[in-house]
Amino acid sequence: IRENKEETVINGKMAAPVGCDHYIRSCFLKAPCCGKAYVCRLCHDAEEDHQMDRFLVKEVQCSVCNTVQQAQKTCQECNVTFGDYYCDICHLFDKDKKQYHCQPCGICRIGPREKYFHCQKCNLCLASDLRGNHKCVENVSRQNCPVCMEDMHTSRIGAHVLPCGHLLHKTCFDDMVRTGAYRCPLCMHSAWNMEDSWEQMDKDMAQSPMPTEYQDATVKIICNDCQTHCTVPFHVLGMKCSGCGSYNTAQDGGLIQISIIIILWRKH
Repeated sequence: IRENKEETVINGKMAAPVGCDHYIRSCFLKAPCCGKAYVCRLCHDAEEDHQMDRFLVKEVQCSVCNTVQQAQKTCQECNVTFGDYYCDICHLFDKDKKQYHCQPCGICRIGPREKYFHCQKCNLCLASDLRGNHKCVENVSRQNCPVCMEDMHTSRIGAHVLPCGHLLHKTCFDDMVRTGAYRCPLCMHSAWNMEDSWEQMDKDMAQSPMPTEYQDATVKIICNDCQTHCTVPFHVLGMKCSGCGSYNTAQDGGLIQISIIIILWRKH
């Protein structure tokens, strides 16, 4: 347990609430599974070989007077407020972060509520600017983040929606960008608008012509962005999709040398 430096006024006196890396609150949860007291379910899950069901929590222990009581926002003995925010469904106590309980999600989200909406198909609360502006994937949040493999739906870390509709934790997306990765880990679609990068590729390729023996060589490719199958000129820097102009492509087979094809055709 880590003592938090923030303080709460109790009957005119100052008392330091308990806290952990996850929440700021003035009570311990009594785990319904093992009966042990933990600051939060995440701390419990990290220590035990089983998980705490937040919805089954019935009792809490006040961190000021140690009274064990029914889960509620205020201590029945010393009147300390266990959390600025309290949800009697999730039994979530925390400092006020504009949280709200989303009924379709079934859990509390960090708000404010007016900046988010619940997408019925994705089954997840998303930022308001994504309303009608994202690709829906049914129940997309009911899976693990493909980068860190942690749960997406119940995560305290916000979700980043890729153009393909798949989700990453925002922090995982930022890490991916820093490493130079630009493809969705699940479907290989470009993770953001790459037009500027493709224009630069055009310039680099124009300044780096292939050797004479490869200038007529072509190759079959599959585009990860538009799924087009096409045959394009081979270049060591990249192969450009003839459908959408993307360089996010994968080679589908070996080189096709025009001169070799002509020779073989003449022999037959």
